Amino acid sequence: MLWRRVGWTLFVVLLIAGGIGLYGAWRVLWRPNVEPSPFGPAYLYIRTGGTYQDVLDSLERHELLLEPATFAWLAEHKGYPAQVRPGRYLLESNLGNAALLEKLMQGQQDTVEFVLDAFKYKPQLARQMQRQLEADSTQLRRLLNQQATLQRQYRVDTTTVLTLFIPGRYRFVWNTSAQQFLDSMAAHHRRFWSAERQRRADSLRLSPTQVHVLASIVQRETAKPEDKPVIAGVYLNRLRRGMRLQADPTLLWAIGNFGVKRVLNKDKLVDSPYNTYKQKGLPPGPITSANRQSLDAVLKPAQHDYLFFCARAGGSGYSDFAASYAEHKKNARKYQRWLDSLKIKR
Repeated sequence: MLWRRVGWTLFVVLLIAGGIGLYGAWRVLWRPNVEPSPFGPAYLYIRTGGTYQDVLDSLERHELLLEPATFAWLAEHKGYPAQVRPGRYLLESNLGNAALLEKLMQGQQDTVEFVLDAFKYKPQLARQMQRQLEADSTQLRRLLNQQATLQRQYRVDTTTVLTLFIPGRYRFVWNTSAQQFLDSMAAHHRRFWSAERQRRADSLRLSPTQVHVLASIVQRETAKPEDKPVIAGVYLNRLRRGMRLQADPTLLWAIGNFGVKRVLNKDKLVDSPYNTYKQKGLPPGPITSANRQSLDAVLKPAQHDYLFFCARAGGSGYSDFAASYAEHKKNARKYQRWLDSLKIKR
């Protein structure tokens, strides 16, 4: 009958329309819309103060989406242009527009594994930070030179502030500011100084800052884990006896040349608080950022009677130790002859 045919036709039309509508909804809301990358995870970076247009431009410029138009349509309907939040966002390839927008609107960032390498100078630290985070290196350098603030908030000064930064791996959100970076590293520093480590420092009659300074010297002396506690013990023995440290790394800091292989007598005349050939005690600040291994070598030094050491001939990286100056001179002559054989004059 005619009414049945009309009914079936209407049913088919509605079914098709419904299917098209469901497909459209799936395509806009749930269909994976992130462009798969053969080069590893894809990330969207939104700088502090970034606008909705900046987000669209970044998505298009880096070709992160399969269909930017569907993302833009849904973003506007959900009110995202007024809710842009900065950060570094991991874009998994299975993300549809709805899930992606939820992540962006809630600020569900992926954290950054921040690798802090050993450094000797403040600008080197600032450059490391800016390479890995949004934070402004100029602002960090300014903070590291605010004497009154450093003393009040962190109990360090512009010379010892580098003791707050212990090389290693940390987690940060990408849009961390310079102030937040400094605060976080200071918090990690406080956690490192457990009650047990503080007790060990007290037993050595050293403050945490002094431990960092001595550890920085030990770290510049050797990369060999076995030698670190022994070298720490040498310097502690010299400090107890009121002897000058006569540490070559502090002298290289004073003359501004860490590439020297052979220290000359004229180098020892430089007028600097870091010249431990002339000055007694520890220098005023660290000569590099000491890592945990070097710090613990100072806190758990080897017990011995050595007062001298020098690099071992042959370039192994190990040191020869001596309890007497006469024995030390023999070791030093071996090392000097080895340098001569290589025609190294400096």
